[in-house]
Amino acid sequence: MTVLVWITEGTWRACVAAARAVVPDDAPVLLLHVTPEDLPGAAHGAYEALLGRGHPERDPGPRVAAAAARSGADLLADAARALGRPCERAERRGRPEREVLTAAAGADLLIVARDGDRSRPGPKSLGHATRFVVDHAPCAVLLVWPGRPRQPGDSRHGPGPGAPAPGPPGPPPPHRRPG
Repeated sequence: MTVLVWITEGTWRACVAAARAVVPDDAPVLLLHVTPEDLPGAAHGAYEALLGRGHPERDPGPRVAAAAARSGADLLADAARALGRPCERAERRGRPEREVLTAAAGADLLIVARDGDRSRPGPKSLGHATRFVVDHAPCAVLLVWPGRPRQPGDSRHGPGPGAPAPGPPGPPPPHRRPG
């Protein structure tokens, strides 16, 4: 069994915890982080639009690319430490959904985390790239919640079991004319 763990900024801890819990000790694990390919280009485009051309030393594009690479390497190092076992690490640059699917081609299991609206389960609890990966993965996918998923009795979901049903809505507020 070969396991790929997708490491992203907001959800990597949940993915690593899942890997520690379900992956056999002798299974190879690859931690993957993908830096979006358009990140440095967006900074460069903003620079040109706001400040114009003529000062290439001020262009933030190369600095953003270097900072993103350092950030990805740091995340992978933190994830490897948290995993607490030998693993491989890979940093890629490109469209995250495409890079993850390419890396998953040789895996038996892909571990990813929900990265959208975490207030309730459902389709919006997955971001665009994660939804694409889940829909097109060439292997089994373990989809984990980062943190504790909301339960039906939580205050954000309204009243818990056994609570009286809410009554009909009241009348609309009176219309007031300006002036």
